[in-house]
Amino acid sequence: MYADTAIRVSNLSKCFQIYEKPSDRLLQMLVRGYKKYYREFWALKDISFDVKKGETIGIVGRNGSGKSTLLQLICGTLNSSSGNVQVNGRIAALLELGSGFNPEFTGRENVYMNAAILGLKKDEIDERYAEIESFAEIGQFIDQPVKTYSSGMAVRLAFAVAINSDPEVLIVDEALSVGDELFQRKCFSRIEAIKKNGATILFVSHSGAAVIGLCDRAILIDDGELLSVGVPKEIIGQYQKLLYAPSDKQSSIRSDIRGDFSKSPIDDVSKAKIEEPEEYFDPHLIPKSTLEYESHGAFIDDVCILTLSGKKVNCLRRGEFYRYYYRVRFDQAATVVRFGMLIKSAMGIELGGSATAPSADQCITYVESGGEIGVEFKFQCMLNVGTYFLNAGVQGATDADQIYLHRILDACMFRVLPEVDSIATGMVDFSCSPTWSEIAAQKSKVSV
Repeated sequence: MYADTAIRVSNLSKCFQIYEKPSDRLLQMLVRGYKKYYREFWALKDISFDVKKGETIGIVGRNGSGKSTLLQLICGTLNSSSGNVQVNGRIAALLELGSGFNPEFTGRENVYMNAAILGLKKDEIDERYAEIESFAEIGQFIDQPVKTYSSGMAVRLAFAVAINSDPEVLIVDEALSVGDELFQRKCFSRIEAIKKNGATILFVSHSGAAVIGLCDRAILIDDGELLSVGVPKEIIGQYQKLLYAPSDKQSSIRSDIRGDFSKSPIDDVSKAKIEEPEEYFDPHLIPKSTLEYESHGAFIDDVCILTLSGKKVNCLRRGEFYRYYYRVRFDQAATVVRFGMLIKSAMGIELGGSATAPSADQCITYVESGGEIGVEFKFQCMLNVGTYFLNAGVQGATDADQIYLHRILDACMFRVLPEVDSIATGMVDFSCSPTWSEIAAQKSKVSV
């Protein structure tokens, strides 16, 4: 193993034995291998990659692809069926936060026990205890049994212990998806600090923005197989394409991704050239979370995104202008009519939108029964790579009160494609223009 390598995974495979009923496990022990009472499930299949010291690697893949199994093998909490893992440095793993706590022990006692497991000596734990307690923010509960904690309190304490163990290798498996937003931001801030101190980080997440913002490289795993290693933006694009593909297309998409990966050496993927993608329409990019309000005499239909020239698309380029279009049919006469749109993140955060009129006196005064209106919102895509959702709605009055005549949540979705050499971070591109200049140190004059 090279001195600059933190983790080396070589031809790693893991097979689980699946039994239909508990008695089959006993029978398997009795027959001593002459007959199989189980079926084999290969969670990982011949995976190999290296992680250099100080690198942050994102691991993405669909549910059940083998990501968590891979991390457990690297941490040593699972044994491999074949292949091996070499780790150079102290590991702190955030797999299932709090799972190693003894519920009968107090928080304080669990801090000392878990920190000792992570390799800290008692005097080191003593020095860091105040910081651990402060980060956890559980107050007087630190001296109460962990069985009295809420899940959020246990998470806070487990994370506080792990990040204060001075890890040389930090492994995070979707642990940051729990807790409130303030705690999540606090955790990411601490991870960023650990990264700056030169630690190696393996980071599993379903958040494309988090992987792109935090990681130097990314790995795509699917069905236990390593499909691709590369620049995070490119890998997230491949992952999303596979994620939203119908089952009959997944095999061909996997082959395409695997073929692209085989053309680039693993050790030089960070230098691989990414071509600027063209906007296009992906017929498989259909939201599964669509929710319609009850109609009150109006119906929204034909929801789509168009280029300025009228081409239907749902894979967009950052910075380009598009038209969000839908048609509204009125089966009942309505007054004071206006329309709206809203863009949301995959987590439901409302990023922005618009209405056709700011107030009732500027609305469409009257729409007769049987009328149809085409609604269009021109917008500039200032979002960074990721997946987003669009709402559509029509307000008006059929009697006296103004209500939603029809509204569709997550009416359609779109993906923002990766862009070469982009320096924008987060979800929204604010067109930041960074500058810097060297500041010369001023020497004080000493008079003799």
